[in-house]
Amino acid sequence: MPLTDTAIRNAQPSAKPRKLSDARGLYLLLNPNGSRWWRFRYRWQGKQKQLSLGVYPDVGLAEARKRRDELRRQVAEGIDPGEQRKAAKARKAGAGSFEAVAREWFEKHKPTWAASHSEKIIRRLERDVFPWLGSRPVGEITAPELLQVLRRIEGHGAVETAHRALQNAGAVFRYAVATGKAERDPSGDLRGALAPWKPDHYAAVTEPAEAAELLRTIDAYTGSIVTLTALQLAPLVFTRPGELRHAEWAEIDLPAAEWRIPAEKTKVKEALIVPLATQAVALLRALQPVTGSGRYVFPGVRTAARPMSENTLNAALGYMGYGKERMRAHGFRAMARTMLDEQLGFPAYLIEHQLGHRVRDPLGRAYNRTKHLKERRAMMQAWADYLDSLKQGGNVVALHGRTA
Repeated sequence: MPLTDTAIRNAQPSAKPRKLSDARGLYLLLNPNGSRWWRFRYRWQGKQKQLSLGVYPDVGLAEARKRRDELRRQVAEGIDPGEQRKAAKARKAGAGSFEAVAREWFEKHKPTWAASHSEKIIRRLERDVFPWLGSRPVGEITAPELLQVLRRIEGHGAVETAHRALQNAGAVFRYAVATGKAERDPSGDLRGALAPWKPDHYAAVTEPAEAAELLRTIDAYTGSIVTLTALQLAPLVFTRPGELRHAEWAEIDLPAAEWRIPAEKTKVKEALIVPLATQAVALLRALQPVTGSGRYVFPGVRTAARPMSENTLNAALGYMGYGKERMRAHGFRAMARTMLDEQLGFPAYLIEHQLGHRVRDPLGRAYNRTKHLKERRAMMQAWADYLDSLKQGGNVVALHGRTA
């Protein structure tokens, strides 16, 4: 006989738990201490199972029957409500884990970062932080726990990586606080806990004689043609290494001698046109039969579906005797910035614009990607010709003449 509210209220506890049956698998468990728990019994794959539906009177008779009917519907549709409940709990717990929050934070900011920058951040978290803190509830992680993870990185001699991991973790914790998943950021308590580190400027060759030696050394490189071409093209275009690695054939117009880098690939999220000197066009035409059937101009060694590794150019420079204290792939930008100014006399705004920096005119207006394109095209050709003259042992080219 189905239960009524009156029957439930009048039921008295006994020395042992007893069941007050309703209908269709629903019953009320009356405990010796007077507590009343709703239970739902069902069969799944031949086994008897049951679930709790709440406590009476917080969950009244009508609500208990409503919950029972929903569970019976799941069973009829071939869903085990018990497993469904476990999965929901797991998802809820995972949503508050450090890894889940970190990935949510990463996806929020990824559109504003250059591809190379975002790759470094997520790789650092996946390699150095998630294995130890990923499954922990973000709001329960303490400063000593975080420090232990950072000390592990530091112990491998990667002091810079440890500091950057601390910065990334701090950003995740602050995001967790802002979104109500944590009450505070424990990374702030670790100020001074790691070995000191200061960001260094990228090593770069900026003197004509040294640049000539470097360029001749690159031309003599005996590694793969893909790496060789990237090394030869790097000083001619002086883009950021990540922009060069991720270059796609679809972005390059060889007849027009232009490489158009889309905004999402640049650090400042503004599209950039790179005029290609005749020397750069020749290098790309020579490489096209090798990699032109794929997406990337400089594909990875293991798979053409991914671009060249971020370490490839620096490793090649190191192999040729240019260690990190002497020249880095990023150093080609400093080489161009310095020598275009000091040796060729091009105006700073043209150089900065071609470097992909945010440049504004005297009225504060941002230059668009096509601004001064004719002048920049001339500058890029003059720069390529100058580099050729250095390699051939020629004298320093006379100043181009400053216009601003």
